[in-house]
Amino acid sequence: MTMPTSTASRIELKDFHLVTRIGTYAPSDTVPEYHALDLTLWVDSDLVLIAQDGMAHVFDYDPLVVEIERLAADGLYETQERLMTRIVQACAAYPAIEALEVALRKFPVRADSGSLGVRLVVDGARLKRMRDDLS
Repeated sequence: MTMPTSTASRIELKDFHLVTRIGTYAPSDTVPEYHALDLTLWVDSDLVLIAQDGMAHVFDYDPLVVEIERLAADGLYETQERLMTRIVQACAAYPAIEALEVALRKFPVRADSGSLGVRLVVDGARLKRMRDDLS
């Protein structure tokens, strides 16, 4: 996403190790040790630049993190993309989220080396369509 011309605020979750099972592997394949999630949420700056301290004045991301953990542990996924889709759908349930970027990576790719992942940017218009579909 490009930098906005006005005040913008983001909430960032980085290198969050998910307890998940993604993919099917033959005995000779490299099985990932873990999957890491990066999630950036764009929210109204009024939820960050606050006049007084208190959870009532900010975006409470804790329930979303708990839901992401639940989704990650929800059985076997064939693809990273399916888990990412479900995470985006969970984010769409929060009207305070104006846009988002999500990346999911597995470690290692081969011979104890590298990461391989998928990144997705979802703008406000797409989130609105997803919210409309939830209605």
